[in-house]
Amino acid sequence: MQPIDLNKRIHTLDYLRGFALLGIILVNIPALMWIKPPTTSVDIAYSHFLALFVEGKFFTIFSFLFGVGFYIFITRAATKNEKANLLFLRRITILFLFGIVHVYFQPGEALTVYAIFGLIALPFFKMRKELNLALGFIILAFTAYLGIKIAMPFPLILLGLAAGQYRIFEKLDAYKKKIIVFTSIMFLISLSGWIYQWFYVPDVIFTSLNNLSEEELVKHIANIEKFSLIGMQISPFVSAFYVGILILLLQLPFVQLLLSPLKDYGRIALTNYLGQTALILLIGHTFQLISNINLISSLWICIGIYILQLLFTKIWLKYFRFGPIEWLWRMGTYWTVPPLLKRHKNFSTRPTN
Repeated sequence: MQPIDLNKRIHTLDYLRGFALLGIILVNIPALMWIKPPTTSVDIAYSHFLALFVEGKFFTIFSFLFGVGFYIFITRAATKNEKANLLFLRRITILFLFGIVHVYFQPGEALTVYAIFGLIALPFFKMRKELNLALGFIILAFTAYLGIKIAMPFPLILLGLAAGQYRIFEKLDAYKKKIIVFTSIMFLISLSGWIYQWFYVPDVIFTSLNNLSEEELVKHIANIEKFSLIGMQISPFVSAFYVGILILLLQLPFVQLLLSPLKDYGRIALTNYLGQTALILLIGHTFQLISNINLISSLWICIGIYILQLLFTKIWLKYFRFGPIEWLWRMGTYWTVPPLLKRHKNFSTRPTN
């Protein structure tokens, strides 16, 4: 296995992280804002949009990217003759601690889950890429079919690890034809899944549930459960389609330029992920919006947070090398104080993927 370039940042991963962040906040905000079930046609339509195209899809992407980052981190540390496993253990321990604090504000947070499954996945780093790929697909198929969302990150991390072992993101040009075929197949499966899921779309407004007979209510609840289960079952295919189409679009220079704010957004993904929760709660409590807004209004809050964070990220990265949380993360991982300002003359050349 040839060592990867120690100092070359893989920008495609930043774009994908930024893209995943855009979807994650849309799913998290209803719970954080204590938004009631939709009762208007607009809210119901938006709720269906989230269920079909967002729910479970971006969490899946983030889990996969964690696996890719896991491979890159250990490989680069080992290539520089550092104690790779020890550094990784420190890294996920700190991530777990971030998660413990974060879960107090966001019960559905994912950092603790990534840390635990990252630790479990550590022995798989030395396994053959074919085995990691096969195990990842098998376990993912099992967990997705049963709708066990809490267990899905582990196989996704294995698949991300396998993608790193195959060096897909370093050789996108060489894999371009295969990515086109793969993305086309994922689109066809996703389209079929969306059509199938739509047959079970809930058609009863929440306020009219009291008018249903006991038999109709049981059928309605079963319909909702089936609708959600199908969404979880097809989420890996939809996520793979999203990733594939974005990778292909990023081969075009004008798309790279157009989406460059997304690259910066993903470059300090941990800061922005935690920042999303902080901004949602700050806005909610400051303007007394907790449990007092409808679902579609949460979309406009998300858009406002996008704008704030994209501007913050752009300004911050103009002067600093890392996001504030990423800087603390590196400090704890390497037990050193890395220079934060870009103008520092003796800055470290450690890559940040």
